[in-house]
Amino acid sequence: MTGDFNIRDSLWDSNFPFHSVYSDMLFNIADSFSIALSKPTENFSTRFLDNGQNLNSVLDLVFTRPSSVEFNCHYIYPDWRLISDHAPINVNIPIRDEYIPTKQQSLVKGSDEENRFIEDLIQFTKNLNTSLIQDAESLEEVVQLLATNIENIWFKHLKTVNITRHFKVWWNEDCCHMLYKYQ
Repeated sequence: MTGDFNIRDSLWDSNFPFHSVYSDMLFNIADSFSIALSKPTENFSTRFLDNGQNLNSVLDLVFTRPSSVEFNCHYIYPDWRLISDHAPINVNIPIRDEYIPTKQQSLVKGSDEENRFIEDLIQFTKNLNTSLIQDAESLEEVVQLLATNIENIWFKHLKTVNITRHFKVWWNEDCCHMLYKYQ
């Protein structure tokens, strides 16, 4: 959260000798969003007055997440303000490489793969021997066998689909056929 808060306070402006009740309210609001006042890399004024009577001040503040070490500080550039009475503020936010999958494995509702998955699952469940369950340990073995086989049957019938900007979970072969027919 950044902006010109128009609050002078000794907490962020060493040239101002007083504490403001408004800064307490601002900190309460920031705290409700789990953010805190960011410290500038160097202490510069953010607002400049040309009348010579008033001191320059710090009115522009930056609030970030305290746990984010990468961008929990900001830069003030008083020389870049040109004709403005406020100095530009910069926060560097690192952008990490991120893996974005382009393929996904799924069972499409109503597909042949889903039907074969259900058939195999029913067949395995029918053949599951539960007559030897006599205690918690034997029950655990049967449950583990069931879980393992459900997973194996699931992976056996998965279909790999390409994820594109037009990818929709509900899109199926009927949709492709109707689109082809329309075109």
